Amino acid sequence: MSDNRPPLTAGGTMSPFELVRFAVGAIAAHPMRSALTSLGVVIGVAAVIMMTSIGLGAQQRVEEALSSLGTNMLVIRPGAPRGAGGGFVRGGGGSGDSLTVDDAEAMRTLDGVRAVSPAVNGGAQLVYDGANWASRIEGVTPDYLVARDLEIVSGQMFDQAAADSGRKVAVLGQTVVRELFGEGVDPVGQRMRIGPIPFTVVGVLGAKGQSGFQDQDDIVVIPLDAARSRVIGRGSGSRGNSVNQIYVKAVDEDALYRLEQDVAELLRDRHRIRPGQDDDFNVQNLTSIQEAAQSSTATFTILLAAVAGVSLLVGGVGIMNIMLVSVTERTREIGLRMAIGARRSDVLTQFALESVALSLLGGLLGLVLGVGGALLMSKFGDWPAAIPAWAAPLAIGFSTFVGVVFGAYPAWRAAQLDPIEALRRE
Repeated sequence: MSDNRPPLTAGGTMSPFELVRFAVGAIAAHPMRSALTSLGVVIGVAAVIMMTSIGLGAQQRVEEALSSLGTNMLVIRPGAPRGAGGGFVRGGGGSGDSLTVDDAEAMRTLDGVRAVSPAVNGGAQLVYDGANWASRIEGVTPDYLVARDLEIVSGQMFDQAAADSGRKVAVLGQTVVRELFGEGVDPVGQRMRIGPIPFTVVGVLGAKGQSGFQDQDDIVVIPLDAARSRVIGRGSGSRGNSVNQIYVKAVDEDALYRLEQDVAELLRDRHRIRPGQDDDFNVQNLTSIQEAAQSSTATFTILLAAVAGVSLLVGGVGIMNIMLVSVTERTREIGLRMAIGARRSDVLTQFALESVALSLLGGLLGLVLGVGGALLMSKFGDWPAAIPAWAAPLAIGFSTFVGVVFGAYPAWRAAQLDPIEALRRE
């Protein structure tokens, strides 16, 4: 028979080295067929790694976005929940009046509280030396920095004395600085207008980045009283000290969930809400939201990997098919070897090694392609390259498993051939 593969050796027991050498030789004799046989495993491993990288990148993005909002923090807003979806009725800046500054002060007495900052928010046009920029305005107390995990990179945060005295001072986000004053300019000490009212810039916030569709750096922070009396207004509610939201920072994560319940009980008591009545406020635990988002993205990652893993099964079927063809082609060769004394275990081991080698080769190539694809996606697609540490062990282990499972039947068929019948086969 015209075959470039090294012949199966005759007689006796073959050493492991000889079995490996002949298995590799059989693969090398038909490089194109071997490459096409391994292609399914290559695609399968590469797809699993890339899909897993996409899922982990999404999880990383969600974690960064939620962490940028603040950790161990509760956000309390006016309005009752809207059914099981967890939404809430929320008015525009200054329109809700179920939360007040007094509510915020009462929360400071609760156990586990690190910082509390009531806030009002709205929008206004900013003007400086002919430049205009529309931005979000947030009137807060000095504890806002601690509650939101913010830092000052230039200048300082206004203190309580400045807020109480009615000083018109402002702390700017990075986007406002860039759009109003220019790239690389330190605006501290400069005077700008928020609407028609002049304010002095006293500080610049560190960058926080995007959170969903909102640029967290496009913000101007001013004292609460100045915002309510000069920029945003007091709203149409009956309470003159109403606020749009209250930020509550817990001392740690263990205290956060207990504090969530304590805040709800405190507000129900202060607002005289009877048992069975709906709350006129909504408490959001950002840590719970982050945990739910992480769970969702983890499920999404597993789903992507499972879908991509189907191609590994296809690759295994391809290996089984080619190995069965190989057994048919080499029937006479197998029969001759077994007729002169070769053991069935030698034949079984050699064909099993060929199957594992084909699959393992595909797994290694798939690993290279998968990691390379993830890195290219990170470089050109603005997506974090979250390559899992178990990518290499998975590629090697799973491809070996595929080779063993799908090569077992062809190897068994080769070992079960009857030498006499095999020698008669043309």
